[in-house]
Amino acid sequence: MWIDTQLFEQEQREAEESSSVKQLHRSEVPVEQTWDMTTVFPSVEAWEEAFAELLPKRELLTEYRGRLTESADTLYKAICTRQEFMIELMKIGAYAFHRADEDTSDTTFLAMKGRLGAVIASAMGDDAWFEPEVIEIPPETLERFIEEKPELAEYRHAFEMILREKKYKLSQAEEVLLAKASQILGAPDEIFGILSNADMTFDPIVNEKGETVPMSHSHLGVYLESRDPRVRRDAFKSMYKTFGQFRNTCATTLQNAIRVDTFNKNVRGFTTGREASLFRNAVPESVYDSLLEAVNERLPLLHRYVRMRKRILGVDELHSYDMYVSLVKEIDLHFTFDEAKEILYKALAPLGEEYIGLLKRAFEERWIDWAVNTGKRSGAYSGGTYATNPFILMSWQGTFDNLFTLAHELGHSIHSYYTRNAQPFQYGHYPIFLAEIASTCNEILLSNYLLKTADSDEMRAAVISHYLDGAKGTVFRQTQFAEFEHMIHLADEAGEALTADFLSEKYGELNKKYYGEALTFDPDIANEWARIPHFYYNYYVFQYATGFSAATSFADAILTEGQPAVDRYLGFLKVGSSDWPIDVLKNAGVDMTTPETIVRALDAFERGLDELEALMG
Repeated sequence: MWIDTQLFEQEQREAEESSSVKQLHRSEVPVEQTWDMTTVFPSVEAWEEAFAELLPKRELLTEYRGRLTESADTLYKAICTRQEFMIELMKIGAYAFHRADEDTSDTTFLAMKGRLGAVIASAMGDDAWFEPEVIEIPPETLERFIEEKPELAEYRHAFEMILREKKYKLSQAEEVLLAKASQILGAPDEIFGILSNADMTFDPIVNEKGETVPMSHSHLGVYLESRDPRVRRDAFKSMYKTFGQFRNTCATTLQNAIRVDTFNKNVRGFTTGREASLFRNAVPESVYDSLLEAVNERLPLLHRYVRMRKRILGVDELHSYDMYVSLVKEIDLHFTFDEAKEILYKALAPLGEEYIGLLKRAFEERWIDWAVNTGKRSGAYSGGTYATNPFILMSWQGTFDNLFTLAHELGHSIHSYYTRNAQPFQYGHYPIFLAEIASTCNEILLSNYLLKTADSDEMRAAVISHYLDGAKGTVFRQTQFAEFEHMIHLADEAGEALTADFLSEKYGELNKKYYGEALTFDPDIANEWARIPHFYYNYYVFQYATGFSAATSFADAILTEGQPAVDRYLGFLKVGSSDWPIDVLKNAGVDMTTPETIVRALDAFERGLDELEALMG
C-alpha cells in the first residue's frame, strides 16, 4: 500500500569518475567531507542493538491478520503497528546501505547489508496479507470505521490506492507466495549486475599520454569525452568486444527479466506489461504514447544536432563514440566545493529564501558525502528515509559536471525533505513518475544562472552545450530506450523469442532512426541493449524524459512569473503521494496528459540548438 516496497532504492545518477584523481582510504578522509551518519545511529553498536530489537517485532506484522473487520480500533492499531515497524526497518536499512556505499570493500558494512536484505524479504512476505485483507473490507464498513475513528480519515487516499487494485489482487495465500518469491523473480536483474559489474573484464586501452589504463563501466564515460578520437574509439571497442562475447548470455538474462514482467501481468490479469507497470502510479498509458509520438515527430531536431556535432568536430565520419566529447574546446571550469556552494546559492535564489535555507542546512548539517576515496560506490544518489536526513553520495572532483550533479542531487534531497516533513508516513514519499522533476529543475536554473553570468562566448557555448547534451541524453536517448523496452515487452507477450540477433536487429534499426544519416552506423552499437540496466526496471526509464519535460515547464514559470510559480512549485514538493501523480502535476500547473509539456521541452532544445549554432558556426 503506502509502504514503499522498494525500501532502499536510491536514485542513481551516472557520474563518471576520473582515474587521475588521488583517492584516500576511507579512514583518511576529513570528516567535513563525509555525511553525518551519527544522526541515524551514533555507532555500529547502536545499530546492532536496534537490529536485534527489531527482529522479534516481525511477529507484530501478522498479529492482526484476519482481524481487520473487527473494529475501527483494530484496523487503526494494525496500520500503526505496520508503520512503526517499517519506519524502524527503513532507518536501520538506511544506515547499513549508506555505510556500505562509503567503502564497498568494508566487510563489516557489507555483512550488515546482507543480513538486512534477508530480513526485508521476510518482512515483505509477512506483510503481504494486509492489502488483500483491506480490499475485502466492505466499502460501507470502511466508511463506518472512518466515521467512528477520525484518525483513519487521513488514510482515505491510501485506502483508495489499495482499493483500485482490487480487480488485480490475488488471494492472501497467493500474495504471500509471490512476496516470498520476490528474490527469485528478481534473479535476472541480480545476475545481470554480477555479470556486467564483477565478472566481465575489458581490454585496457592506451590514453592520450601513451599510458596503458584500465577499462570499466565507470571509466567509459571519461574516455568517450576524450579529445583524442583514438581513445574514444578504443574505449568503445573494448567495451563492446566483451559484451559481444556475452551477447547470448545477456539476451537470455534480459529475456527472463521480461518474462517475469509478462508473468506478473498475466497472473494479475493486466492486458499488457506496460499497463501493469503504469497502473501502480495511476499514470495513463496515453502519457507514454504521447512521449513517443512527440519525440518521434521532432527527431529532425536530433538529426540536426548530430549534423552540427559532425561539423564542429570536423570529422569525415561521426561515430557513436563521438557523441559525448564536448563541442567546446576546454576552458578552465574547475570549482572547489566551497565555490560550488556559493554558485548554487545564487543560481537557486529564484526559489526563495526558504529553499536557500534548506540548501544551507544540507551543507552545514553534512547531508552530503562528497569525498573521493577508494572503494566508494560510483556515481551519485540521493537517499535516506522518512526517519533520516535525505543524504547524498557523490565523489567531488571539481568538474563542470560535478557542479550539475550536486545541483541535481540537492533537488532530490530537498524534495524528499519537504515531502517527509509535510506529509505523514503513508504519504511521505513521492512516486518515481515525479522523482526527476525537482532534480532537473535545479539543473535548468543553474544553466540559466551560468548563462546570465557568462563572461565570454566560450562560457556561454559551454553551458548551452552542456544543456543540449543533457536534453539529448534525457529526452531523446531515454525515449529511445522507452521505445525499445515497449517493443521487446510486446514481442515477449506475443511469444517472440528475444534472441541476441532479434534484440540487436531491433535496437540497431531504432538507433538509425533516432540519430539519422549523419551518424555512421557502428555495428557494435546494435549490442548496446546488452549493457543498459534500465531494461531490467520494468517501464522505469520513460520517466526521465517526462520528468525533464515537466521540470522545463516549472523552471520557465519560476523565471518568468516569479513568486506565484514558486508557490506552486514548493507546493508540488510537499504533496508526496497524497494525491495521484498526474493530478499533483496538474494542480501545480503542469499537464502531462497532453503532448504540450513534451513539446515545450523540445522547443527549448531547439532554441538552445539555434544559439549554439550561432555561437560556433
